[in-house]
Amino acid sequence: MAYLLDANVFIQAKNLHYGLDFCPAFWDWLIANNDKQKVFSIEKVGDEIEAGNDELAKWADQRGPGFFLKPDSSMLSALGKVSAWATAQNYDPAAVNTFFQVADYYLVAFAIAHKHTIVTHEIASPSTKKIKIPNACISLEVKCVTPYEMLRKERARFILGASK
Repeated sequence: MAYLLDANVFIQAKNLHYGLDFCPAFWDWLIANNDKQKVFSIEKVGDEIEAGNDELAKWADQRGPGFFLKPDSSMLSALGKVSAWATAQNYDPAAVNTFFQVADYYLVAFAIAHKHTIVTHEIASPSTKKIKIPNACISLEVKCVTPYEMLRKERARFILGASK
């Protein structure tokens, strides 16, 4: 099983628990598991991150298309399935329009097409003002976990080395 990471996983990691400057092991773990074909994201998430024009954007730019996967033909029918689901729900029209314009829509479709698990900090919500990834995942039978669940399941270990 492979994981697809939402933009908020990268952004919150950088800003909170796994800063690029003090916890390089987290970022090394992502790269190592991408090399093992277990951890990815999608191009649209990479675009969102690179728009930040900061150290995270530089990190993402160095990963390239092997980490931030490009859309493919198998996604087309999945996009239709996600679109049909979103428009059939009771969400505000603005929420649906926004969903179609952001990476979340493509992330869910890519997960459906490739049977990947989505990793996000978002939590399901009954609100009709914004479509949350977990709501789409529940309805469309896509596995969705938090970053911490992924790290525990994969037995990630960030061990301190010798002080410099």
